[in-house]
Amino acid sequence: MNILLINHYAGSPRHGMEYRPYYLAREWVRMGHRVQIVAAAQSHVRTVQPHLVGRRMTEVIDGIHYLWYGVPGYIGNGIGRVRNMASFVFNLFVEGRNLAETFKPDVVIASSTYPMDIWPAHRIAKISGAKLIFELHDLWPLSPMELGGMSKWHPFIVLVRAAESYVYRHAAKVISILPNVRDYVESHGLQEGKLCCIPNGIDPAEWDSNQPASRTSALELIDGLKSKGQFVVGYAGSHGVANALDCFLDAAALMCNESVAFVLVGGGAEKAALQRRVHAESLLNVWFLDPVEKAQIPLLVQCFDVAYIGFQKQPLYRFGISPNKLMDYMMAACPILMAVEAGNDPVADANCGITVKPEDPQAIIDGLRQLRALSSATRKEMGERGRAFILQNHIYPVLGLRFLDACRP
Repeated sequence: MNILLINHYAGSPRHGMEYRPYYLAREWVRMGHRVQIVAAAQSHVRTVQPHLVGRRMTEVIDGIHYLWYGVPGYIGNGIGRVRNMASFVFNLFVEGRNLAETFKPDVVIASSTYPMDIWPAHRIAKISGAKLIFELHDLWPLSPMELGGMSKWHPFIVLVRAAESYVYRHAAKVISILPNVRDYVESHGLQEGKLCCIPNGIDPAEWDSNQPASRTSALELIDGLKSKGQFVVGYAGSHGVANALDCFLDAAALMCNESVAFVLVGGGAEKAALQRRVHAESLLNVWFLDPVEKAQIPLLVQCFDVAYIGFQKQPLYRFGISPNKLMDYMMAACPILMAVEAGNDPVADANCGITVKPEDPQAIIDGLRQLRALSSATRKEMGERGRAFILQNHIYPVLGLRFLDACRP
């Protein structure tokens, strides 16, 4: 098959996040299919942006054909980001017929987090006679309304709601990353039987590499802390509002007299504010480290005694969660402390750690103390259960095949 995957934020090992489009496309290429990814050349989640000379650029990465459209850059979630989205969707309309006639897709997948790419994707599918698939990452417009506080009458929300309605009327299949959306999407017009849930996953080859990993300053610091008898609870990922790391620091402040080290690895919009707070409060049990390369994540997480992931207390999570960070933790066979209230609980499903209430420092402390009181052998068994769960349910060779089965005519 010829598979056209439209994802505004698609990345690659060369560019950084988002990785899911790359991993799925790579599996399809390995199965003998042709894959064209269409993405914007400016995205807030990428580490490296494609370098364009002109309005568009093509390149091939691991057999996947990428087409990058030049769009305006932006910072934050204001009008600049809306302009960036509008430019990408406009490019798809302008280039749609050419894409349909030159690539001749059998399947067109609209997968840009926001749903407005469904309009040009449907046009391309109609011109080429392709099957139209929509990949649901987040529930827009609920996400900007419930997380961002936007009014349902805001012009942008009205536009998003129109696109969402169009998705459920015209998509042949909706692939959801979130596990508990069936009632929602069917109540908004999707016919029964058109939904398929395929979560995020892991590339097992990245974790089974025989290449020795170099020792980084992060690993040296953690080794030093553990040699002094510190119990290391680590967080590796973006430092954003949604990660509720202020609550993590609240717990650190209350545990300042215990032999527990709180290590935060990564970057993000909230990192500087968190560092200022640690300095102002003289929290000597908290360490901030720079982001590490993706290849270093397995060894880094394996050095933690416990891996932490937290969420804000948000009703939107009733539809479920599927965070890549949690997959990394589980694949690293590290016991997990997760703070969330959600429609699903992967940590409980895998029996690989403890889940506590979100935005509750005392709950985090109680969870850490419970995990610390366990023997190292018990924690090791807990972590191994998480890894086994991932290998059975969340590896991209399996997920890619499931996705492809849903795409077949």
